[in-house]
Parts: sequence; structure tokens; C-alpha cells
Amino acid sequence: MFFTMQFPAPGILIRPLQHRDLAPIGQLNQLVETPDLAMEQWLNLVQGATWHFPWQGCARAYVGEVSGEILGYILIAPVNDSRTTWRVNQIVVMPGQNHTLGSQLIRHCLESCWEARMWLIEIDSRARDTIALCRQNGFQPLAHQTNWRIPPEILINLRAQEPALPNLYPVSNIDAPLLYQLEIAAMPPQIRQVYDWGVQDFRHNPVLKFLHYGQLFLAQRQEITGYVYECQRKAAIASFNLNLHRIKEDQNTTHELQLTVHPAYTWLYPELITQVTHIVSRHRPIELDSLTLVSADYQPEREDYLEKLGAEPTAHRLLMARSVWHKVREAKPVLDGLQLSRMLTGLQPTQRPVPGRIDTNPEQMQ
Repeated sequence: MFFTMQFPAPGILIRPLQHRDLAPIGQLNQLVETPDLAMEQWLNLVQGATWHFPWQGCARAYVGEVSGEILGYILIAPVNDSRTTWRVNQIVVMPGQNHTLGSQLIRHCLESCWEARMWLIEIDSRARDTIALCRQNGFQPLAHQTNWRIPPEILINLRAQEPALPNLYPVSNIDAPLLYQLEIAAMPPQIRQVYDWGVQDFRHNPVLKFLHYGQLFLAQRQEITGYVYECQRKAAIASFNLNLHRIKEDQNTTHELQLTVHPAYTWLYPELITQVTHIVSRHRPIELDSLTLVSADYQPEREDYLEKLGAEPTAHRLLMARSVWHKVREAKPVLDGLQLSRMLTGLQPTQRPVPGRIDTNPEQMQ
């Protein structure tokens, strides 16, 4: 059942997204010159509008109306399986409405998700208006991230090399404890506390996984995952997630790569990127493709290697976070409302008790 929440700001109504709102949202994106949403995020919007699906709840979408006109929307989703940390995946507001409608959209999410204790948002470091909006609503900088692009000429040189990864395995639900330990080791303590991940977060729900593959099929993409296993320590020391675009072979495209490397095995960066280059070359002609590295394992060795390799920094992202503590309403105990002192008058003392004195013998105390 849908519900709406009216804030004190006059003329602003925040409500859940519906199917009839998708066309105005598309016009809003074109009007504010918002970069095209990824297919996965757009399908999440469609799922958010289809409230009767039993698996809906992974993502929520709300729109902001001013005098009956949609001037903004927000898309949020939980980060972990326990739903204690949520992320603002997308927030788009008409220019001039940032600090009014934008704040109302964020506050509506903060108050409606009672299970959320932490909130995350990742934005472009150059988006000053969005950063100011987030700061106004309690978000604080947490970490800086840099996205890199490896051009085709560098990938051609990497293809000529042979990677040394003997223990490379595909990822499955059985490997969830290994991947969890790897992520925890690669994260700084403050970021690890915010994400609040557990082993269950690295296991895939069959229904949601099927929907994810359907989204990739519609977007003409393929997901390839793997991890490097250390036999002596019986632990995963690196993992990768490759989002491969399956478009026509004569068209240029950019693939997305996410890397996670254990801090004690940073020498694996060249080997992993070389391995990914070989995987891409088996599916598409490498001469037309480039590779975007969007991982965030917070290792300075990765930045040094990519600079020496000749990669190009494409975007600087700012990760911001804030905590939420919902006020619990206090209620009187049920027994206080029964007024037992009046019901059990026969058991009440007739007069105030007088404290007595205990005489002790000093010789007995020795």
C-alpha cells in the first residue's frame, strides 16, 4: 500500500514512484542535462514503480511534486543484507529546487527507512551544488575515489604478456566466506564500519540473480567474475568483476572492471589487469575497446601502477556518509495504567514504617 508524507514546506508532496511518472522523469533528465542512467538503475526505477512484485524492496524510488508537477526524484537501495546501511543511487532535482525539494526528498528517505542506521552517497567531486545539498542534510566526506580509463593501445600491449595467476577460480555462493574476508581486509576500518557487511551479503539470491541476468541481457552485457586463491593461507587474495559489453564488433565500447586486492598482495594488479585483457580479447577485438577501472579498494599501489601504465583518470568521486538514530517513542508500562495501589488497598501499610536500630557487640565483631 502506498503512503505519502507531507512536509512543512508548502506545495511539496513526496510520494512513491509510479508507472505514470516514468515519462516525466525522462523529460526531467533531458531538461537538467543529467547523464543517461545506466540500464540497471533505470530498470530499478521500473521495478520501484511496480509495487506488486514480491521481490520488490531491493530498491525504492520517490518523486517530488510541486503544485502537481514532478520536479525531482530519488532512488535508494540497501547496501547490505541486514539493511542497516542504505545508499542514495540517484537524486535529480530541477535547478533552483536543490535546497528545498532536494532536502525534502533526502529527509523523506531518512525518516521512512526505519531499519537504516547509516546512509551513503557517491557523487562527482565537481558537483558543488550536490555536495552542499548533502552537507546540509548531515552527510560528511568519507573517502575519495578515482576512476581510470585504459585506452586500446595499452590493452594491445598487455595482451602480448602472459599473466601469472595459477589459482584463478570462478565465483559462486560457496566462496562467500572467502570474498567476505577479502573485502574486510581491503577496506579501511571507518569504511568497513559504515558498510556493515556480512558473509550473507556475498551470497546471491536465485530470484534476484535471475533478474540481474535479465537486465544484463537487455543491456547487451555479460558479467564475468573470478578470484585468486592462496593455497597456503586458504584465503582469497584478489577478485575481479568484469562488465563486458556485447555490441557489434565494429563499434567502439568501454568495459567496466572492479578490482579488490588484499593489501599484502598489491603486486597482483598487473597480473589481474593482464588477465582481464585476455578475457576481453577472447570475446571482442581489443583494438576497438577500452577498459574503465571503477573499483574502490583504497590502495595507493593501484594508483601508482595505473599512472606508470599510462591510464587516464576520468572521474574523481566523493563518498559521503551520515548516521541516523531514530527516536523511540516512550510509552508508560501497562501495569502503571492499572493503578494497582488503588485496587489492593488492603495490602497497603496503615502507617509509615519506622527504621529500627541494630545493636552489635564490639567483642563479637573482632
